[in-house]
Amino acid sequence: MTDTPAQPASPLTHFDAQGQAHMVDVSAKASTHRVAIAEGRITMLPATLALIQSGTAKKGDVLGIARIAGIQGAKKTSDLIPLCHPIALTRVAVEFEVDEVSSSVLCRATAECTGQTGVEMEALTAASVALLTIYDMCKAVDRGMTISGVRLMEKRGGKSGSFVAETNSQ
Repeated sequence: MTDTPAQPASPLTHFDAQGQAHMVDVSAKASTHRVAIAEGRITMLPATLALIQSGTAKKGDVLGIARIAGIQGAKKTSDLIPLCHPIALTRVAVEFEVDEVSSSVLCRATAECTGQTGVEMEALTAASVALLTIYDMCKAVDRGMTISGVRLMEKRGGKSGSFVAETNSQ
């Protein structure tokens, strides 16, 4: 077993001084309330959006099922992203905004916990899985749907403080 320095030489915390990937040691970090909000968008044909809005998609309530899938995705983040810590989430919310003008659905996911590491990856995973579920449920009628703009919008809590993404008009 090789000793590794407490402080990595790289600003990328998932690599040690020798460049080896490792799970970050968060044992010395204080438990604080942490919140992260991520969003992304899926754009589709107007007829596909109408199908979602009417609730008559062949596979059922598209947005309801995508909401549950996003929540499940957040809970499984550490199983999907190799160096993520398992986190005891205290809340996950997945919301959708339908935009008829752009024929798209915006997904916004919020993840919260009280812990020693942040929930950014859980929020990003929730938004991504929710959007992928919309695609899966509607691909029979529209394989040209596009998922875009998945990004962290805000994070609060922890040693690094708060972050709010710059907004840009879409």
